Amino acid sequence: MKLTICELSNLSELISSCANTITCMSLFKSQVQDEELKILLNTHYPFHIADYNKKVEFVKDVCNATGNLEVPALNTSIFTENVNETKSAKPVTINTEATKLNDREIALSYFLTLKRAGKEYAIASMDATNPHLRQFLKDAYTMSCNHAYEVYEWMAKNDYYPLIIADGNQAGEIAGIYNIIPHQ
Repeated sequence: MKLTICELSNLSELISSCANTITCMSLFKSQVQDEELKILLNTHYPFHIADYNKKVEFVKDVCNATGNLEVPALNTSIFTENVNETKSAKPVTINTEATKLNDREIALSYFLTLKRAGKEYAIASMDATNPHLRQFLKDAYTMSCNHAYEVYEWMAKNDYYPLIIADGNQAGEIAGIYNIIPHQ
């Protein structure tokens, strides 16, 4: 089965994005100070390399590309607080003359990259006609999603990203709009 023009276009964009992620992660790994964030980056890095290589395999030889991507398990142990109240983030001072990134800047850049990549994987998977490519893209989405969760948890734990809890009135407003449909 050959790639459709849509699949090839999506893969080209995803390969470029992944190359950028790997380059940025290399920089992040050399500048990170927090040991826990360093471990996250070092743990995630090989998954991004494998992800990149699988995409290149599809472009080079779609007929023999397996698309098997190891999906990391969701790690929920980083942020162990029971969050029932809003947890504000520390104020940000934008560094307009940066020559080195701090841990917050590293985590936020990586987090936003993962969020964008996840969206792109989800969209590309919907356009995939090749079942191996579709499964690979779904797995890559899950990988991005699980990695983003870990980075989000690290940022929230360190007061770098806010956790804003909806109050009862807000939840009640939305809940009051919809009713359960009885089983048919």
